[in-house]
Amino acid sequence: MRILVLGGTAFLSAEIARQALAAGHDVLCLARGTGSAPPEGATWLKADRSLGPSAYDAAVAAGEWDAVIDVAREPRFAVEALEALAGSARHWTFVSSCSVYADHSVPGAAEDAALLPPLAASSEATAENYGEAKSAIEHATAELAADKAHLCRAGLIGGPGDGSDRYGYWPARFARDAAPVLAPDIPADATQIIDVRDLAAWLLAAAASGVTGALNAVGEPVPFADYLEESRQVAGAAAEVVPVPANWLVAHGVNYWAGPESLPLWLPPDHEGFATRRNAAALSAGLRLRPWQETLQDTLADERRRGLGRGRKAGLSPDTERRLLQEFRAETQPA
Repeated sequence: MRILVLGGTAFLSAEIARQALAAGHDVLCLARGTGSAPPEGATWLKADRSLGPSAYDAAVAAGEWDAVIDVAREPRFAVEALEALAGSARHWTFVSSCSVYADHSVPGAAEDAALLPPLAASSEATAENYGEAKSAIEHATAELAADKAHLCRAGLIGGPGDGSDRYGYWPARFARDAAPVLAPDIPADATQIIDVRDLAAWLLAAAASGVTGALNAVGEPVPFADYLEESRQVAGAAAEVVPVPANWLVAHGVNYWAGPESLPLWLPPDHEGFATRRNAAALSAGLRLRPWQETLQDTLADERRRGLGRGRKAGLSPDTERRLLQEFRAETQPA
């Protein structure tokens, strides 16, 4: 196939380009490349999408495409790309997100669940309106790419190279040292990730076979207790785990889910369905998932390469974890 990746330099888009090249496809990547370059072997169409429709001139001049894959989160970028290129593409993939769903409280919801309203054209995309921005791009893609559009609603993406630092926090924490590990007391709560390598492979296979429509690309739900114990096992650790009630964590300023001074994969109330989305439709259409334990092992290997003591975008810092453990024990242990 002749494939245009709108991106190709970071995490998922780079993995898509790598796998496409390994499969023998002709791959072009349209990207600024301010942080890194596309994989070796890809043709680099160096362009800044923030500059407007002219960013796609080289891609338009390059002719027809068997597949275009866009990972945009800014609606204006996506619309301009669609207007410039959808007519010359046989298949169009937009990598959306399960964040487009309006309600995360219902376990086992499928693709027919209600969506957030699209972000208004006059509004700037931010981290706070990420779901609305992705919803706006889905609407534009369905309109401008019509029956050749695959709306891939990805869940949390994990695996080697994850720059969010979420899925790798727990195995890296066990591997870092033998000190007690503070964890939310949520043993039955679900975690749900998709390996970046499986997601990239699915996007390419779906483009090759002409899969269209909206499909959830998510892994199988795994109880937090199982994920935490497997994290300890793959790290070869014997550290004590100190389970702490959620209300205590909230009262002491610990953040949910992601970001600085958080406990990754710990979800806020009314999010019982966030990590239990149904993936049956995508599996029927060809999505293949490796065992989650394999993803965890490879994630820890990647964490070791990157440095277990490095600063992280998600998780508790060592100083904060020690302080919280001291405070928790002081408040809960008999005098």
